[in-house]
Amino acid sequence: MKKLILSACFALAGLVGLTTTAHAEGFTLKGEPKIAMLYISPTNDGGWTQAFEEARQRLEKELDMKIQYVESVPESASAIRPAVERFIKRGTNIIIGTAFGYSDTFKSLSEDYPDVAFLNGSGTTNGPNLLSYYGRTYESQYLCGMAAGAASETGKLGFVAANPFGQVNWTINAYAMGAREMNPDATVTVVYTGAWNDPTKERSATKALIDQGADVIGQHVDTPTPQLVAQENGVYGTGHHRDFREFAPKATVCSSVWVWDRFLKNELEKIIAGNWVPEPHGALLSMEQGGTDIACCGPNIDKEEEAKIMAARDKLLKGELKVYAGPLKDQNGNVHAEAGEVVSDGDLWQMDWFVDGVITQQ
Repeated sequence: MKKLILSACFALAGLVGLTTTAHAEGFTLKGEPKIAMLYISPTNDGGWTQAFEEARQRLEKELDMKIQYVESVPESASAIRPAVERFIKRGTNIIIGTAFGYSDTFKSLSEDYPDVAFLNGSGTTNGPNLLSYYGRTYESQYLCGMAAGAASETGKLGFVAANPFGQVNWTINAYAMGAREMNPDATVTVVYTGAWNDPTKERSATKALIDQGADVIGQHVDTPTPQLVAQENGVYGTGHHRDFREFAPKATVCSSVWVWDRFLKNELEKIIAGNWVPEPHGALLSMEQGGTDIACCGPNIDKEEEAKIMAARDKLLKGELKVYAGPLKDQNGNVHAEAGEVVSDGDLWQMDWFVDGVITQQ
């Protein structure tokens, strides 16, 4: 995910609903809905933005309406504001962003254009006509961890990550817990590249993990490079953002995939219906709510193992399985959830600890 520097402060600053009509307390469009999307990267980036583009195409069919878009809009107000205002001048009244770095500008724009609805994927700002949203990626990564644990012959897994932020660490921990569900002795060695999209660093990190004995490579970076390197070296891997079997079919055993249209269809229908009241602190989406899902399963996973993974998926989709439920301790024995408790969202965003089996390398 591009430039996503979310941390504990993703306690998204929210506001209460604003009355926009005489009979309603929420936001109501004036005129027929016209939707546009802003992408931070090219639509064929293979990861984060392409997942949004594929969701846009599905939404056009599901909503039976055209959705305009512009790609490669950088995270600066000088680029974001003109792009949005061009759409508004053409009559667009629903704007969807796709980047953390759009947050402040979208907040300002939502105040300047109170008759326009704004949504922003991975954003941190909210208001009476602005909703930011993100997904609980640890759920799908838990399932990919199960696949990795099943596919591994050695129990030594590697993980290529961008930055040691809470929402990256929660994927790593969940990945390790999923792997240990299949192999209690599994370990996950993590290398942080310091960048969301740096194929050169990702290649070096992946090769180093393979040289250290990892036979399955997980990832939380924006490109399919770790999967490509895994395939080149005859090991397995799990993808992030999209189904990376497209790039490495012989290596990819599972991918955590965004399914933004599942959430956006419902939210856009609420906006179109009128009296829309955005969640005051933003939307953190479970698999059940349409955040992520998995594309599974690839090579070296037998039918019994696949059935176990898909049974866990079914429980997550029904809201019956909580990944971060107690009793839960970190490597130092600190308790983060007692039996019967679930780690709070605030603590998830601040996650700077690791479960047993995780080995971190900078």
